[in-house]
Amino acid sequence: MNFKKKLLIVLAVIVAAGGYYYAALPAINIHSSETWFFGMFLLVALAAAYALRRKLGRKELKQSKVMKFFGVLILGAGIVYLLGSLLSSPIVNAKKYQKLLTVKEGEFTEDIEELSFDKIPLLDKGTAEILGDRKMGSMVDMVSQFEVDNIYSQINYKDNPVRVSPLRYASLIKWFTNRSNGIPAYIRINMATQTTELVKLEKGIRYTTSEHFNRNIYRHLRFAHPTYIYGELSFEIDEEGIPYWIAPVKKFNIGLFGGETVGKVVLCNAVTGDMKTYDIEEVPQWVDRAYSADLLVQLFDYYGTLKHGFFNSVLSQKDCLKTTDGYNYLALDDDVWMYTGVTSVNGDQSNVGFVLSNQRTMETKYYKVEGATEASAMSSAEGQVQNLKYKATFPLLLNISDEPTYFIALKDDAGLVKKYAMVNVQKYQIVAIGDSVSQCEENYLELLFSNGVKETEKDTREVKKITGKITKIAQAVIDGTSHYYIMVDSSQDIFDISVVDFIDVVRCEEGQEIVMEYKKDERANLVMSLEIRGSQIEAVED
Repeated sequence: MNFKKKLLIVLAVIVAAGGYYYAALPAINIHSSETWFFGMFLLVALAAAYALRRKLGRKELKQSKVMKFFGVLILGAGIVYLLGSLLSSPIVNAKKYQKLLTVKEGEFTEDIEELSFDKIPLLDKGTAEILGDRKMGSMVDMVSQFEVDNIYSQINYKDNPVRVSPLRYASLIKWFTNRSNGIPAYIRINMATQTTELVKLEKGIRYTTSEHFNRNIYRHLRFAHPTYIYGELSFEIDEEGIPYWIAPVKKFNIGLFGGETVGKVVLCNAVTGDMKTYDIEEVPQWVDRAYSADLLVQLFDYYGTLKHGFFNSVLSQKDCLKTTDGYNYLALDDDVWMYTGVTSVNGDQSNVGFVLSNQRTMETKYYKVEGATEASAMSSAEGQVQNLKYKATFPLLLNISDEPTYFIALKDDAGLVKKYAMVNVQKYQIVAIGDSVSQCEENYLELLFSNGVKETEKDTREVKKITGKITKIAQAVIDGTSHYYIMVDSSQDIFDISVVDFIDVVRCEEGQEIVMEYKKDERANLVMSLEIRGSQIEAVED
């Protein structure tokens, strides 16, 4: 075979290997399955090239020996890979897998405070996508060139739960005509207020999943760190609103391929492409997701099912616990925590507790709270509005008046939230529905009292007495009832007098002398009796 033919064969192998690497982007790392496949692909390509070269040169004896050598190498690599997979599996490493996640038991009412409604994410990802598409449709100057990516990462931004997602090129042609300036904006949705913003940038995003060639974010990360095995990327913004890609780097703690956690995190500026790598313990506070929810669920399942070994987890299943189907997110202490229920492996219709895992630090807490599964709570909520055929979203677990409570949004066929539901975890027959969150909570609290779950606190406030002339008087309607708010010259307090209780309060005028018995309160003192010009008026008893 002449030199030109040899050169062509070598070039063909190089092109095939380079094309495979450029398209598949395998990490050059012994812990990566893709590395092993890439290596075997190279061996096959070399064997094919050698076979072609020898066929052209017609030296069949030597060809046979070399081909056997290539065959042994490929077979050997395959055997090592299979043995490595087996020796890295939970079958032979159950105890190590069970200890990958450290789980602490928490106290529900102490760890989970009652949140104000402006901090509760009321929307799920599906509704966020609808709002994002609507916002994009209103941007006439952009909608023909771009569309919203479906990433919608949930993060905390300035102490508010939001979802963010970059735009992407609407087509290959739109990419070609706009790539010089990059993607000009991203979508930000406040999950509590449903406020949707298109945030425009001074300089466009140049590194995204919709880019091609070297500006594709996966390829950009791979060429910068050829040995890193990346997990699932997320799109986030820092406190200044600058967009970043968060790329967790996998760490394998058991054998060649087992015991996956996160060892490092690469932050990539989506505009400039600048990158910085942090050890997992040193990731900046504003980063909300280093561990994906799916990884945290898997780690807890190892923890819950492998306490007595692998075979117990598939045979007798003694003391085995697993997470329920589905999860949601809760914002606590400027971090995003993954929430999911915990049930027995036997698959009964009740939870034995629930788990919260910090997506930045992997800190995990387990709470023993027996009650309904999320699926049961969703069915209970849907049953209350079955005539409207609304569908329940996966619940959030909230602390409502020190009661573990599922909070559920109910959506119509268009995917928009129409009503809200609260379901008591331990007594899931207690279901409250409301058109607003505050109305839903009010109805829920009434049900807690009427069903004996909560008892009305005894009013131990001291009854006080005051005499004075009226200096100010004002009227207001509270929950359909008229109230008079009075101030007298002998005090700086405001006194609340209900017309239902004291009808003659309508006779009061400035300058009149009155005598009141009252109980101290924060905003306005509650009047218990009223005397006007010597006429005693007692409160109307229920």
